[in-house]
Amino acid sequence: MKKKNSLAWVAMVVVLGASLVGCSNPATSSGGNDASSQGAAQLPANCSQDKPTIGVSLPNTVNPYYIAMRQSFLDNGEANGFDVNVAIANDSDSNQLSQVEAFIQQGVCAIALNGVNSGPAAASVAAANKAGIPVFTVNVTVDPDSLKAQSASIVQYVGPDQTKGGEQMGNQALSDLGADTSYVVGIVGDPDQIPTNMRDDGFINTLKAGASDVTVLPTVNSKVDPNVALQVTSDLLQSNPKINVIFADTGPGAVGAIQAIKQAGRESQVSLYAFCAADTALTDFYKGCSAQEPADYARVVVENIKQYLGGQSVDENILLDPKVFVSGQTPGEGEVG
Repeated sequence: MKKKNSLAWVAMVVVLGASLVGCSNPATSSGGNDASSQGAAQLPANCSQDKPTIGVSLPNTVNPYYIAMRQSFLDNGEANGFDVNVAIANDSDSNQLSQVEAFIQQGVCAIALNGVNSGPAAASVAAANKAGIPVFTVNVTVDPDSLKAQSASIVQYVGPDQTKGGEQMGNQALSDLGADTSYVVGIVGDPDQIPTNMRDDGFINTLKAGASDVTVLPTVNSKVDPNVALQVTSDLLQSNPKINVIFADTGPGAVGAIQAIKQAGRESQVSLYAFCAADTALTDFYKGCSAQEPADYARVVVENIKQYLGGQSVDENILLDPKVFVSGQTPGEGEVG
């Protein structure tokens, strides 16, 4: 689709683009496509300004992941001719919804949403839809059933291939430990999130496909907090003396798991695979991790917002392969879980 300069053409493209692009995450098509029926399908007035405003909502800036993402939104927004207004929800769904409503009151041109939680994030999307503001999501997949229930939709999802990251670590475990090992696996995860569940499924399914004896223990919830992860992993190790593999599906979860394994003196007995702990070298027991690049995801979102506003079609899903690191390597700056 060629780029046009007339505002009328841009408005028409929004109608066509929304109906073609629809939902942004792998399962969102079941959520319907309200984006195609947003009022007169005209872009917000702010989009016609010399520097349109993008409202960015992030869960927190405690996790190094979101620190990198925030700075990238600011830098790439400036480079692409946008004002960027970043709101931090402090891991509160209600805070995030209030911040999105504030973006709506401000009349922003577009919203980039990294949901605090997959289900409640649909309310933020629905609110923006009603105001005619296009929503681009990043990192956390918005629950498709929740979108459907609210007749809400998004333009695009950008993030890592979550399942692929889990598969990478499952294959690494098989390479390190062999197919004949009897695996007793603990998952240090966040069962309330779609992305982390996808990572877990990728890891477990790969192990089960490659080894004949795999026992998977109930997932413990790290709440994406290293202190919580330390506690729940310690409890997991204490109550399961035969555990020999742990998969931590977030960077903060990996940080806590590393500490717990060391404190329990189980480095020679337990192998850890994870989504990478920031700036942490892999060791004899911390054998593998998959790294995301949140700064790059933010860059891609900003560039795709610019294309969309300019009348070009954009892909509904952009999934990027995580990088793999193994024992003896250290993820670089911005390569985190």
